[in-house]
Amino acid sequence: MGTEAEPQSKVNNNPIYPKKPIEENTWGDFIWNSRTGQVFGRTGTSWAKIFIFYVVFYAGLAAFAGLCYYLFSLTLRLDQPKWILGDSIIGTNPGVGFRPMPDQEENSGSSLIWYRRENEADAAVWYNQLANYTDAIENPEEVDSLQTCSYDNGLRATEIKSCFVDTKQFGTCNKNNAFGYRSGEPCFLIKLNRIFGWEPEPFGLNKRGQYDPDLLLEDLDRQKNLPDSLRKYITDGVKSNIDPSKFLDTIWISCTGENVNDKETLGPVNYWPRPGIPGYFFPYYKQLGYQSPFIFVQFLKPLTSVLINIECRAWAKNIIYDKIDRLGSVHFELMID
Repeated sequence: MGTEAEPQSKVNNNPIYPKKPIEENTWGDFIWNSRTGQVFGRTGTSWAKIFIFYVVFYAGLAAFAGLCYYLFSLTLRLDQPKWILGDSIIGTNPGVGFRPMPDQEENSGSSLIWYRRENEADAAVWYNQLANYTDAIENPEEVDSLQTCSYDNGLRATEIKSCFVDTKQFGTCNKNNAFGYRSGEPCFLIKLNRIFGWEPEPFGLNKRGQYDPDLLLEDLDRQKNLPDSLRKYITDGVKSNIDPSKFLDTIWISCTGENVNDKETLGPVNYWPRPGIPGYFFPYYKQLGYQSPFIFVQFLKPLTSVLINIECRAWAKNIIYDKIDRLGSVHFELMID
């Protein structure tokens, strides 16, 4: 006997329900879904929780950064570096600088001073640098911390006061003379780099700052390659000065050709006002309006159309010299066509 077929709706005991059509979401629904009340895929409650979380998170992050900055600032002083002299990266050996110098952005690492004597624009590139530098010295800030120091009045730099640089003492190295560049006898400004708290140890002075003739000879003999002209200037100056200790309180400067040929082609050298920087300009303590001391070196008869290598060196008992690392000296080249 055959069996009757089950009704279609009873197959597998699962009633069949009509399927609802699937609604596709659009970009407009993502921005604002009116059915679910979501904005950019989140409800208002979800957005509020996220907002509160990030407010608390970034507030905590800012507070932590501020605490770190505050604790770090407690270890610093505004009036001086945290690490000075032997404890600092700079150390206790001042570098030597010169002006004018090539534009380091256009000629990185270059130290060649070249110009055509008959070309005014060429010469102006160099002497204008010196004019701008000395103009800033001649028109300093109006501050009470600057004073006129000299060996005679006994005034020198202190932690609060520093010394004027008198630009009237530089002879023919002045802007009215174009610093000698038009005449082919160029001047170069030689200075020391600033080191906070550094003081020179002059030749011939004992620990109490008193002149000792035997110590002077020993100090001069220890200096390798000390130019004979500078040695004679120092020994003659001691004899002619009433107070040799003041005269010797100096960082001596010498500029010569690096090689034998350079010395012959460089010619005579003049130092304005003398071949040294007085010790009363030191130490540097970041005094308000501080002026870095310098001298001018003038090369009187340099040979033209020849590249001349020049080395300028600073001399004191606590200035270390190393030609390879350029410690205690500076190198540049001069060529005049």
